Amino acid sequence: MTHTVSQALQRIKPSATMAISAKARALKAEGRNIIALSAGEPDFDTPDNIKDAAIRALREGKTKYTDVDGIPELKDAICAKFKRENGLTYTRSQINVSPGGKPVIYNAFLATLNPGDEVVIPTPYWVSYPDMALLCGGAPVFVETRIEDGFKLKPENLAKAITPHTKWVLLNSPSNPSGAAYTADELRAIAAVLLDFPHVMVLTDDMYEHLTYGDFKFTTIAEVEPRLYERTLTMNGVSKAYSMTGWRIGYAGGPEWLIKAMANAEGQTTSNPCSISQWASVEALNGTQDFIPKNKKLFQERRDLVVSMLNQANGIKCPTPEGAFYVYPSIAALIGKATPAGAVIASDEAFATALLDAEGVAVVHGTAFGLAPAFRISYATSNAALEDACARIQRFCASLR
Repeated sequence: MTHTVSQALQRIKPSATMAISAKARALKAEGRNIIALSAGEPDFDTPDNIKDAAIRALREGKTKYTDVDGIPELKDAICAKFKRENGLTYTRSQINVSPGGKPVIYNAFLATLNPGDEVVIPTPYWVSYPDMALLCGGAPVFVETRIEDGFKLKPENLAKAITPHTKWVLLNSPSNPSGAAYTADELRAIAAVLLDFPHVMVLTDDMYEHLTYGDFKFTTIAEVEPRLYERTLTMNGVSKAYSMTGWRIGYAGGPEWLIKAMANAEGQTTSNPCSISQWASVEALNGTQDFIPKNKKLFQERRDLVVSMLNQANGIKCPTPEGAFYVYPSIAALIGKATPAGAVIASDEAFATALLDAEGVAVVHGTAFGLAPAFRISYATSNAALEDACARIQRFCASLR
């Protein structure tokens, strides 16, 4: 008898970012000089006050099961954060805590999507969005953005993409992979479209909220348009701003009926998030925030270094993003060129493969994010590594004919 995986699993593909990172680690283990710019993970350590809170929780025996979707103390800290930073008022019954941002989104889709329901996703997108929709029986509908528009969704294109089957519109600001972030006015223009379609819900992924640069002021859609509050799930987490990727805590605020449904899904899958991580996250949200502007300053320096050096490479066009720690340069001018060994750069995936083989720099090809030809670099690493990597990219591009 032949055994096969489920139809649901056949609809999805492995995470490209994780696959590239794994390949880079394998090449490093073989002794290659590899610079991996593929993982979306801050290189800063988790702050000591947060670690100390975790140690206290361990010593106090807070190691048992908790409420499925979060301890009351963390829900209170999240409510306080939403009020303090976003002007949004939630109660505990409107808060979900999950083992990372991915389960928040997945459980929201699992709780709401039926076969044929559509999820509108702007491109380029974080690699997991469409696959999570597909796993839950939904149909991703892609709306292309343009480099000329700063990779931001145009309201008129959003309006064209919405149908009677649309269940969700997914927004991510600042964006992974492009770093694009919407101003309050840009969000209001998108909200004006959504107000015309009361059957559509909004999922906003604000995971990179605290990583915006220059004079840019972060806002979220339910903040700028309160009439969308009852049909918006505002998702966030501690992974990026607090350098807590491995602690696995994501959270969201939304309508009570949805939060309850998400808890039902969570209760039959992961159960509660790690108890120790939850207590650490209470400290992250309630404790000092002094390190965030310091880290932002370093990230902005890295962004400016990478954008400058990539724009000096032959055939690369790299816009300056407003936030996150990614750049998403176009390589349209390099498609069709060949390496000195004669390999043709027929796609951005071919570019990324040839770059890794020739220069030992691991990047993620743009096709994985739904908008090609481009590639994504994470600049969440040291200035020295970034300077070396960008010099290698310059040398590789100069070698193409």
